[in-house]
Amino acid sequence: MGRYVWGKTAGALVLAVTVAAVSGCSSSSDKDTAKPAAKAKTVDLGKATTRFQAAVTKFDEDGGCLEKAPGTCWEQMRALMEPARTLRKAIHADKGGPEFWSEAYALINTMEKGIAVGEDKGATAAGTNRPDVLGSANDLSDWLDEHPVA
Repeated sequence: MGRYVWGKTAGALVLAVTVAAVSGCSSSSDKDTAKPAAKAKTVDLGKATTRFQAAVTKFDEDGGCLEKAPGTCWEQMRALMEPARTLRKAIHADKGGPEFWSEAYALINTMEKGIAVGEDKGATAAGTNRPDVLGSANDLSDWLDEHPVA
């Protein structure tokens, strides 16, 4: 019978220590040094829209992508993708809701699909990703013109 009582007592002590550790028991000095949680950085929708459209305008004014060889437009594709991702973050925070932004989301997703290939496939290659990235960027810019945000 002594072993049974000892086993229950030891088990209860282990349980108490485990609960105390998991529950985060701490002294008051620990609370004073705790850092507050970082707030998520919000992106201004108007600025993100302007920045994306400026990138598309720059791409067009620089002549677009005239070279047909693979790999010659990768930097331009990436230069359009970066502000598109920022725009998507701003859209997430917008009160317009996903219904309003559904076409914009679809175009950005198409751009992501094209950039996920990891390289410029060229203009004439089978499975070229240029229309996904470059064409969708122009379509998104047109959509933003038709649906002003500010």
